[in-house]
Amino acid sequence: MTEETATARVILGVRGMDTEEAEDKVRVTLEALIGIEAVEAVEDGQATVSYDPSELTIMDLIRALRKIGFLSGME
Repeated sequence: MTEETATARVILGVRGMDTEEAEDKVRVTLEALIGIEAVEAVEDGQATVSYDPSELTIMDLIRALRKIGFLSGME
């Protein structure tokens, strides 16, 4: 019997993600976390993240971004 985990999806507002370089930094940081399935970061300050909720919480995502100098929260 296999157990399937539902993918969770959240849109994060990321203050200061207003350049392509910042967008790349956010995407690379989040993609490095275990449990991340997809990240779409755009320069308007939003990142859409698909992740495994058995591996990560939204606070884990926010903390990872805080460590690299970005404030974020749910949109």
